[in-house]
Amino acid sequence: MHTMRLPALGALLVAGAALHAQPYPAKSILVISPVQAGSAGDTTLRLVTQQMSRNMGQQLQVENIVGAAGLIGAQRLARAAPDGYTLGGVSDSTVTYVPILQKRSDFDALAAFESISMVSASTWVLIAHPSLPAKRVPDLVALAKAQPRRLDYASAGLGGSHHVVMEMFKAATGIPLNHVPYRGAAQAAVDVQAGHVPVMFSALAVVLGPIHAGRLRALGIANEKRSPLLPDVPTIAESGVPGFQFATWTGLFGPRGTPKPIVDRLNAEVVKAVNDSTVRAKLQALGGNPQSTTPAELADLIRRTTARMLKVIQDAKISVE
Repeated sequence: MHTMRLPALGALLVAGAALHAQPYPAKSILVISPVQAGSAGDTTLRLVTQQMSRNMGQQLQVENIVGAAGLIGAQRLARAAPDGYTLGGVSDSTVTYVPILQKRSDFDALAAFESISMVSASTWVLIAHPSLPAKRVPDLVALAKAQPRRLDYASAGLGGSHHVVMEMFKAATGIPLNHVPYRGAAQAAVDVQAGHVPVMFSALAVVLGPIHAGRLRALGIANEKRSPLLPDVPTIAESGVPGFQFATWTGLFGPRGTPKPIVDRLNAEVVKAVNDSTVRAKLQALGGNPQSTTPAELADLIRRTTARMLKVIQDAKISVE
């Protein structure tokens, strides 16, 4: 009787061990995108994860879980099993200054996540509806000062990148503008195109097409250098606001405790995907700057960005209240 059961038990143990020893990844991977579909970070994430899917032989499925300037999706990622099958493509704002602005001391990205790699940085641009009598940054500043608090600006939500960069711009120029927050970057940009709100800052990836089509006007580039995609548009720094700079980045993360071999494998796959010539060309065509890092470099970038943006928030007196 016992001799009949032992081989069966042994077979089960061998089968279980074989299943456990399957090389990673053995099934599809969920990738949380905590921003609205169509935003720059989401578009970047999808381009890179599609290439990773092709390279890894398993599907990386992107799901948008939005709210609280990215914190809803980020917290979902933090609670996920640390087995490499739930990842997140999270922007710098969510892992650095959104928790500061929303006074969420319960959220610490370095404690909640395993850093995998940076994916790409974004070019930012100040845009206006063509009906606004402002061709460049000095025109907007003069117009806003001549009509105090009569001009509105759109953002993707309270405490996010779009809100913070405009508050930085207001502090640097001394202009009064009214904030109109939306539930996402794409929705805000559509309303600026429609003329419902006259101005906003946006990642170039979201608005490049409408700019070229004449449905939006680019007033100034927020990055350190002009964009090769809009070579005639000056930077904001060279438009009378010296030192003004703003850029964002997206990184890939796993829940804290994700095994190092899986983190290392994913890092290698991000590096491979980001350096693919087709992926790079597509990202650059959207105003992106494809970049990869080691996990340690990404964690250090979070620390440095947090410290820098805390000073920016304090100096510009930025608040979500």
